[in-house]
Amino acid sequence: MMREKMNSAVFDLRRSAIREFAKLAKQIPGCISLTLGEPDFDTPQPIRKQAELSLENGETHYIENNGLKALREKIASFETDRHGFRYSEDQVIVTSGATEALFVSLFGILNPDDEVIIPTPAFVLYEEIVKLCRAKAVKLDTSVTGFQIRKSALEALVTQRTKAIVLNSPNNPTGTVLDIESLNAVRLLARERNLFVICDDVYNQLIYTDNYHSFTEFEDVRDRTILVQSYSKPYAMTGWRMGYLIAPAEIKERLELVHQFTVVSTPAPFQKAAVTALDFDPAELRETYRRRRAYMLSRLRAMDLEVPEPEGAFYMFPSIRKFGIDSSTFCRRMIEEAGLAATPGFCFGSDDHIRLTYCYSDPELAEGLDRLQSFIRKLEGK
Repeated sequence: MMREKMNSAVFDLRRSAIREFAKLAKQIPGCISLTLGEPDFDTPQPIRKQAELSLENGETHYIENNGLKALREKIASFETDRHGFRYSEDQVIVTSGATEALFVSLFGILNPDDEVIIPTPAFVLYEEIVKLCRAKAVKLDTSVTGFQIRKSALEALVTQRTKAIVLNSPNNPTGTVLDIESLNAVRLLARERNLFVICDDVYNQLIYTDNYHSFTEFEDVRDRTILVQSYSKPYAMTGWRMGYLIAPAEIKERLELVHQFTVVSTPAPFQKAAVTALDFDPAELRETYRRRRAYMLSRLRAMDLEVPEPEGAFYMFPSIRKFGIDSSTFCRRMIEEAGLAATPGFCFGSDDHIRLTYCYSDPELAEGLDRLQSFIRKLEGK
């Protein structure tokens, strides 16, 4: 009876398959899990030390809703230096990870029945937040265009209700970096149709190509662009739940109220540590991922698996189409029969792929790929 009185939107939500399959792996003794995007590094010592100092100094009380002013200034300076144009601290909201930044951004711009274009494969979070906003996720299949966005396909999805486009480059789960043609297609449409563009750039410090550009570089659509960032991936700070968004001042002024009435503020003892993090160069982490990427790519191709070469992040997205098995069945069988867990592609909108993560130790990757190879040979009857 009480269930019927609940918000009906919560019954349309899906549980994260990433978490579900990671949980399944833990139930099998000795199972290796390559599911979570969880860096195997510890948070760098200078960042941890600053958090310890903040606790020792009693920095445990309420702070400004949008984050410590010194942190907002540091974020604005950091992003200004990276993109070559000026951000100011009054455009910044420090959030509880990129997850809250995405929720605040979408909740703040969407009305019921609005439409949001999401290029797929895509992180499941986008669609679920759109559902909570009682809006509609419109999926743009990029699998037929090398995981790039093309103008004609994008325009075909636009209606009078289209409100926003979500971009994630480098992409989770493919590792694809959007090319200039993709970015310009979105730029022109956003300008012509007055659309919001939400840039989920959380992997843009983990890039293995010289051809990376962020959509935020386009000055002529900056008045409708919202940048979402996270400390989790580049600084191995997943458990800290720290991130931020940057938006035009008049938009941010409303978004900050959603943030205020959702989480109040992020933890006080982490504010100065987050300042310290932006002075840390993640080059060592990035080069480790680059080496692991090369290793995993060579192993997968030796198994004759079709896989796009990732240009960023730390994911591989091999196709399993040739086995004639849906991704959930493939991954469940692989856990039970081979002791290896991956994330099924259906949760990213691509049921003929699986996602493997290479932010695990070298021994885990080697053993995991050995198990994948054995499982594939079994499927092929070899």
